[in-house]
Amino acid sequence: MSYSLARPGMRTALCAALLCTVAVPAFAQSSQPVEMLRITVTGTAEPSLTVPSTKEATRRIEQIPGAVEVVPDTAWRDTAATTLKDMLDYTPGVLIQPKWGEDSRLSIRGSGLSRNFHMRGIHLYQDGIPMNAADGSADFQELDPTAYRYVEVYKGGNALRYGANALGGAVNFVTPSGHDASLADGRLDVGSFGFRRLQLSSGAAEGDVDGYVSGGFLTQDGYRDHSGGESKRASGNFGWRLSDSAETRFYLNVTDIQQDIPGSVTKHAALTDPKTAAAGNLRLDYQRNMESVRFANKTTVEFDDVVAEFGGYAINKQLVHPIYQYLDYTYNDVGAFARATNEHTLFGHGNTLTFGVNAFGGWLDNRQYVNNRGSKGALLSGSEDRSLNVTGYAENGFEVTTGLTLVTGVQLVHANRERVDEVDDATDTSGEADYTFLNPKIGLLWQVDPDWQVFTNVSRSGEAPTFSEVSFASGTTLLDIKPQYATTFEIGTRGEREDFTWDLAVYRSHLENEYQYFDLGGGNYRVVNADETIHQGIEAAVGWAPVKGLFTDGPNPDRLWINTAYTFSDFRFDGDPTYGDNDLPGAPRHFLRAELLYKSPHGFYAGPNVEWVPQAYYVDNENSRDTEAYALLGFKAGYAYSEHLSFFVDARNLTDEKYIATTSVAATASDTSALYEPGVGRAVYAGLRLTW
Repeated sequence: MSYSLARPGMRTALCAALLCTVAVPAFAQSSQPVEMLRITVTGTAEPSLTVPSTKEATRRIEQIPGAVEVVPDTAWRDTAATTLKDMLDYTPGVLIQPKWGEDSRLSIRGSGLSRNFHMRGIHLYQDGIPMNAADGSADFQELDPTAYRYVEVYKGGNALRYGANALGGAVNFVTPSGHDASLADGRLDVGSFGFRRLQLSSGAAEGDVDGYVSGGFLTQDGYRDHSGGESKRASGNFGWRLSDSAETRFYLNVTDIQQDIPGSVTKHAALTDPKTAAAGNLRLDYQRNMESVRFANKTTVEFDDVVAEFGGYAINKQLVHPIYQYLDYTYNDVGAFARATNEHTLFGHGNTLTFGVNAFGGWLDNRQYVNNRGSKGALLSGSEDRSLNVTGYAENGFEVTTGLTLVTGVQLVHANRERVDEVDDATDTSGEADYTFLNPKIGLLWQVDPDWQVFTNVSRSGEAPTFSEVSFASGTTLLDIKPQYATTFEIGTRGEREDFTWDLAVYRSHLENEYQYFDLGGGNYRVVNADETIHQGIEAAVGWAPVKGLFTDGPNPDRLWINTAYTFSDFRFDGDPTYGDNDLPGAPRHFLRAELLYKSPHGFYAGPNVEWVPQAYYVDNENSRDTEAYALLGFKAGYAYSEHLSFFVDARNLTDEKYIATTSVAATASDTSALYEPGVGRAVYAGLRLTW
């Protein structure tokens, strides 16, 4: 990674290099031999205190003794970038598979493994501020890939910096500020299946204030029948430098998403007629429509050797969701956070202490009606679902000797879930439960040399149920569901040599009471706790330039760049009374993303890529039914005519492979089980970007 700095004017602008197609290893330094990111800064304004640059984010995250990544926007900017899959496709350990429209299934290290809706088991943040609903669930369709500067990925127990306590860890989406955004930035993308997107943004800084605003409109007909939709998103932030050592920043996000749902089908239908929607989805006009407003503030204050951050947020979201019933939900969530980091000397050794507290809660107005072909019918059930969460945490890094740091941490979590039934009928679903977790962590970080790190850690996590673990259809109450626990062991390394980067982690998690979601058909599901399960795997990413100077020599030659991300997942029961040591369903055992790119210093790049799942995976606990192996071939190319004008072409699934992208799961499946989500066929996208 190389950085150049200039300050000729009042405005600051970040101009990323032609292409970055690999998640920047957490370890990456300014000596990076293969140009992943170049930052040119102009203007007299100091960098933002509330929005760290990509370089500073990398410096901070590489102090963590665990599997973490910083992914700059250039990793997905020159693609169609419609979902999180486009953003994090080359981050090993992160499984994101498309479902329909802008929706995907997100899992890290098997988090929420059997859940194919309303993600759980991962904490989402924007600029370090929580995004999940108060009960822990999340709808990440609200995220706009074109509106972020970089993404931080904290896998497993490595997200204690933000107080996260989920099996899958945390993902933090960081927006640009007026200090690193172009004054005018616009892109127009078009593609297969009626895909069209227009996105505009602007940022500027003047004196003690700066601002950034982004707005986008996306519409698509969809590959499958009844899978069209459109989304309108706007976001912005306003920063005010109160003094040389203090800054406050306000954030506003507004989202309006209208989406049809084609639904899961049988394996035969998915592989022979993938465009056809499920009959029930057509008959009842399944949809997921969301409108949300999110307001947040974050303030950073620097003292002599302490950096303090504090702030709060409020979210209102309306979900209108005709499925097997007509769901009409209103979410109201509020929260506050504070954390401080102290870098000092302890007993003559370097020491960094971070401690903080999070408090957030919310109430969900839950109404379910008869679905009359997409219209609201008679009221069937209703409740107010209340969630409260308070987390205190501390993490300390002590330099035992030069290059060797001992990291210890602890987290105390208290969560309350309460349901108040508000419909007078024969079934009372009211209930209340409290959950308390004490989660310790210990790890070692060894700086082998300036360009190589080795790490290991042991961590504990605990997760209270979300309200999606409580199903009216099955009569499950809060007290029927136990909290999920996990103990995770991890070891890994990351680093670089000339023309070569690597990122490797091996982990093993022992889970108790893992949440399992069983599809009952017709939109109904049942949730149970498994007994003991094991999640273990290997996460490996490699970047390599095997050939340089093909047509251009000198200090910045052209090159061939190989980028690979491989995830091995071994998820299984551990001596279960019913399922023995069967595989847990819902995730591929092997998943590979790789590409070979020719990169020219004159702004041109081109090359093929592949997504490969070489082995089918099971869709039921009985291990009686599975998916199919597949390989998808793609190709992309682009050209930066100047720093102001660039375009790209992104072709996917060139062989028009019929494949299964993701699944729901069942206890026992049959040939008629509608558990399968067909993947998208051959598609081509093109985009034009103008910046100034």
